[in-house]
Amino acid sequence: MDLEYAERYEVFRQEVRAFLERHASERPAGHIHAIPRAERVRWLQLLIDHGYWARTIPREYGGYGAAPDLLETVIMDEEFNRAGVARGVMAQGPSMLVPTLLEHGSEAQKSTWIAPTMRGEILWCQGYSEPGAGSDLASLQTSAREDGDDFLINGQKIWTSSADTADMMFVLVRTEAEAPKHAGISYVLLPMDTPGIEVRPLRTMSGDLGENSFNQVFFSDVRVPRTGVVGGRGNGWAIANATLKHERNSLNANAEATLLRLIRLMRRETIDGVTTLSSPVYRDRLMRLQGRVLAMKAHAMRVLTANLRGESAGVAGLVVKLQNCQLNFDLAALAIDVMGELGVLYDHTKYERENAFWQTHSFLSLGFIIGGGTAQIQKNIIAERGLGLPREPRPAETT
Repeated sequence: MDLEYAERYEVFRQEVRAFLERHASERPAGHIHAIPRAERVRWLQLLIDHGYWARTIPREYGGYGAAPDLLETVIMDEEFNRAGVARGVMAQGPSMLVPTLLEHGSEAQKSTWIAPTMRGEILWCQGYSEPGAGSDLASLQTSAREDGDDFLINGQKIWTSSADTADMMFVLVRTEAEAPKHAGISYVLLPMDTPGIEVRPLRTMSGDLGENSFNQVFFSDVRVPRTGVVGGRGNGWAIANATLKHERNSLNANAEATLLRLIRLMRRETIDGVTTLSSPVYRDRLMRLQGRVLAMKAHAMRVLTANLRGESAGVAGLVVKLQNCQLNFDLAALAIDVMGELGVLYDHTKYERENAFWQTHSFLSLGFIIGGGTAQIQKNIIAERGLGLPREPRPAETT
């Protein structure tokens, strides 16, 4: 088996390295929602112009327009990770909405929303969960009734990440009240400055550390044009599941970058003058995690290959979220242990490491194990949809 890259791929790798040597320092610091709009647009457009972001999105939608190539994707990820620079942003718009629009959106929707989303001009949030519809999302009750050419939306969403800073929302609403719960749902795009929308923050265990704030969102006669429906009225359940597929895949992106950051930390942190990387106990834990990261990297290539061929990844696609969320949490746990007593500091004290990155990452990773479908729900999905096992027996109805 020849594991060497062909010459053209090595040339491509050198091009990526040269770009990073020139421009890595220009990457704005902080989470996308905290970076000033002009700075994030300038940086993301620079990446698009060189083909390192929105690489395979057609030019008519603001992308670079390259043909899909698995090895180019691997090389870009490797080199950006090595340089400690994010290759674009893993926000909800680019990671979840854009691929959904490419599959199911109208020509007008793709032309209107994809380019500004990939450039960071428009930030999105996701309106899925409700107080009575979390794991059982199809039970959602937020309603949209016709009023001329518009819908009037009433109801509530919860755990809505970044709703307080987002410009737009992709939201699930019930447009046919009498239809079965998996039918009659529509997937709608709406501006967050529409009259009748109220956003209330939810305080979580991460306090001010969280890069993505959680919120409740209330809708009171929110007027939205019916042209905002994606994929046809009443087809929202299928469209929502397409978005959830892309959400699960997006969570496979950062483990290698996190591992490299952890290794750099272990080279700096010392115990009695000896680096933690030299400690047999910590090094053993690191090697176990490194093996899992390499396995996930190979697994991501398997899923990407299926996507490039237009095939379903099957069970391989279903296990991504379950495995990678736990892996990221375990990476953060080792980092916190490596810092010893300083690992519990996160309130911007003078002894804090890396601006509390690892504490934040730990909280967020734990949240991802729950959010977007808990690990327990994901195991049921893998068993029932992926492996064809029988559904869990339901209690008998009482008369």
